[in-house]
Amino acid sequence: MNYQELEKIFGYLSTIPDSKREKAFETLMRLSGFDETENQSQSKEEVSKDNSFNDRTVEETSDTTTLLKLKTKEISKMPTRFKKELLINDRTVRCRKRQSGRHTYNYELRYRRNGISIQVSSNNLDVAIQKFIAATWEYEKRKQEQEAIRSEDGTIVPEVFDAFSIFYFEKYRKRKVSKITYDNDMYRYKKHLRPLFGDKLVKDITSIQCQSLLDDLLARGMSKTNNEIYSMLNGIFKMAVAHGIIEKNPMAIVIIEKHQRQHGTALTKDEEKVLLAGVKNSRSELCIAVALYTGLRPNELETAKVSGKFIVAVNSKRKGGKVEYKKIPITKMLKPYLKGVNEITGPSLKCLRKDFNQVLPNHIFYDLRTTFYTRCEECGVAPPARDHFVGHSSGVLNNTYTDLSDEYLLKEGEKLYW
Repeated sequence: MNYQELEKIFGYLSTIPDSKREKAFETLMRLSGFDETENQSQSKEEVSKDNSFNDRTVEETSDTTTLLKLKTKEISKMPTRFKKELLINDRTVRCRKRQSGRHTYNYELRYRRNGISIQVSSNNLDVAIQKFIAATWEYEKRKQEQEAIRSEDGTIVPEVFDAFSIFYFEKYRKRKVSKITYDNDMYRYKKHLRPLFGDKLVKDITSIQCQSLLDDLLARGMSKTNNEIYSMLNGIFKMAVAHGIIEKNPMAIVIIEKHQRQHGTALTKDEEKVLLAGVKNSRSELCIAVALYTGLRPNELETAKVSGKFIVAVNSKRKGGKVEYKKIPITKMLKPYLKGVNEITGPSLKCLRKDFNQVLPNHIFYDLRTTFYTRCEECGVAPPARDHFVGHSSGVLNNTYTDLSDEYLLKEGEKLYW
């Protein structure tokens, strides 16, 4: 029985004779389930026809509301959580009485404490109170749904999408990817998934809803984000299946249009000169020179440091959350920019891109990495050294058994001069 139906029935109760109202009220409470915790009848006093506070205890507050003290019988019909809450707080809830017509009023009951937020209203105070009681059970039901189920190993697993997704990120995703990737994943989750699915149960999310989200991202030209959200949802639902929260992965029948990665375009040597001249003595000069002569990814620049004859930075593409560093020799072309420099600092990546595009509007900042890779090829740098410089995987065997010496890397780095 929903609130609208209850309100109609209570309105009807207020019109029938007092002699019959008590029995009708008892029947209503039994049918609606409000008297499951006790099988006592409601007194006439609690179903009063008078649309005022009557004999209830109220305390005036500094605003337009009053503190309405609920009766013991009313509190006894609520879940244990609310019995404790209200007894601690002197059995009071906020009540605002507003005139809705010439001779009618609207009563708004509100309770907001300790993370609990309940608000109901009615033009009959007793109806509003019963709606408030029903709302406490609705709140309790939601809390129970958010309470976890236990997996076979005893792990508590949430069933609400937001809580389960955080569980997935913390227990699984964080172990598999770098901190930068993890932070980016969390940003996308909070922006695209939490607002849409956050308060839903995992089992209630459908393939159609997921397909609609991805289609919308694609229609907005966000093809890369579209693929990343697809992978994220797929991972979340796969774990949900593994923990027995759902039987099938809804992403199994979702159609995804693969993102076509755009490969960078190397700068010509003339464009290099134009770029370096355009940012000379600017806030971005050092970082742009480092990116051009080391091939670091844009998000790796913030980890770059000068270490002897090398630029050392965290390889952002390592899997499994493993931190791995790469060394790029300080070449003859980079040395002039590092005179007296111990730490590589510069503006934000957003500012770097802006300054770059002001000089070369037909290129993107990532093209500096493509340019470095191209120069490695042109200058004859050996593939193992080249792959190490740019942070590419050389295969499982090579990664396991190859440990390139500093001497070798410096020797190959000497070839980088153009």
